[in-house]
Amino acid sequence: MDDQLVENAYLGWRTSLETLLGDAPSLARWQERRYRFAHRVGALLTEAQGDGAAVAGAVLYGVYLSGVGLSYVGQTQKAGRRLRDLPVGESHHLANTVPPELWERVVVLRWPLLLPEAPEGDRAKVEKAGHQTCGLALEHALQDETAPPLNSRRRDKDGAWRPRIVTGSQSRGAMLAQAIPDLKELALSKWRELEQVKPSTGSLVEVTEFGRVVFPSALHGTPES
Repeated sequence: MDDQLVENAYLGWRTSLETLLGDAPSLARWQERRYRFAHRVGALLTEAQGDGAAVAGAVLYGVYLSGVGLSYVGQTQKAGRRLRDLPVGESHHLANTVPPELWERVVVLRWPLLLPEAPEGDRAKVEKAGHQTCGLALEHALQDETAPPLNSRRRDKDGAWRPRIVTGSQSRGAMLAQAIPDLKELALSKWRELEQVKPSTGSLVEVTEFGRVVFPSALHGTPES
């Protein structure tokens, strides 16, 4: 994108916020509206939906933007808490970088449900390493496969950014990912299936056997947005 277009868009963003935050009542309305939206997204990510149980325990998750595609990948062992906070941003940086109002979809893979389909050797290695390390391994595998831009660099103390090297990493997650190839490929396959899920008419969330897909973009224009 042309630098001047970017600068004009940035100035437009600042001008819009100055209007929205023009006085104390406006600030309160802005705060309430943003939290209302984030809370709804968090509820769709975690609460029981139709025949689907509430999301808890270990998951992989990824946020997609309409102009970028998969932009961020993470993992957690405490999905109920972490996914609720993901759009709120109180302990997660993502919502401070990319507001949830701009998220096109969020994919959640409940990877422990895949273990019964994995070979015995992979299951034994996961049992020995633990679910925490396995979550890191599958997160590494997905980041290595897809190179989401918000995972591909990290901040420096001097205010700059530097590339984050994923391929060839010697972290414990990366090392375990190499040791569980069948489970890794199974998780990547199920992830690709989830990211292709289309919302049914008027749907905000689609629940599958191994996870769910939430469509924050579909919230715009609904009565509570």
